Amino acid sequence: MAILTATGITKTFGRTEVLKGISFSLEEGQALAIIGSSGSGKTTLLRCLNFLETPGQGVISVRDEVLFDAADPATQREREVRKKRLHFGLVFQAFHLFPQYTALQNITLAKDLLAREQPGYKARRKAIQAENEAQARELLAQMGLAGRADHYPHQLSGGQQQRVAIARALALQPDVLCFDEPTSALDPELTGEVLRVIRGLAEQKTTMVIVTHEMAFARDVADQVIFMDNGVIVEQGDARQVINHPAQERTRQFLSRYAQS
Repeated sequence: MAILTATGITKTFGRTEVLKGISFSLEEGQALAIIGSSGSGKTTLLRCLNFLETPGQGVISVRDEVLFDAADPATQREREVRKKRLHFGLVFQAFHLFPQYTALQNITLAKDLLAREQPGYKARRKAIQAENEAQARELLAQMGLAGRADHYPHQLSGGQQQRVAIARALALQPDVLCFDEPTSALDPELTGEVLRVIRGLAEQKTTMVIVTHEMAFARDVADQVIFMDNGVIVEQGDARQVINHPAQERTRQFLSRYAQS
């Protein structure tokens, strides 16, 4: 069963058409890697999936529920879009941790804020906060950061900060976890520790969409690969097949250039 379906997604900035009718589906428990040159539309697609950008046309569905339909204004009300973002967890290129909060607080913040909107919060406030803290500590342990709960971002390495950001995204238990070039802001020696965490999530059958420039990682970890160029999907299919034996000349050219860089 497809957990995520995108159909005919377009996006234009001014006169520049960045996405030109993107369609794909993702099964539950699969990892999808999106590759392509800078400017091909990868990040814009990810931002559309997370409703940080509004597509010009198209439909986005999760578990057969239509979350966005460009032809239906009712699906675009800001209050509804805010709720629908909870279906997706997003890990950015930059870590975007709050510097005034500890690692633990960065992870619990969103859940604490959401809990305040629920009936009966005041009566259960301490219990809810304890539950959120316990979950956050479990996630930190999963990230290999059990001893860093009380550290502030400036006390953490870049790789550690990105792992906290992954834990923060997981805390809301999204249907789909999205990564936007999660290692591009890291030094080479820190890249491996973040990739190992994502590899572990893939082994746990976490549903993921990963925009990445790490070709070997995409080949070995993703179930599917999409190669984008100039706002269109040029080729998509089994990760090893696409990267090892691309069918399209544009894909072959891209992978060849990347191998030589």
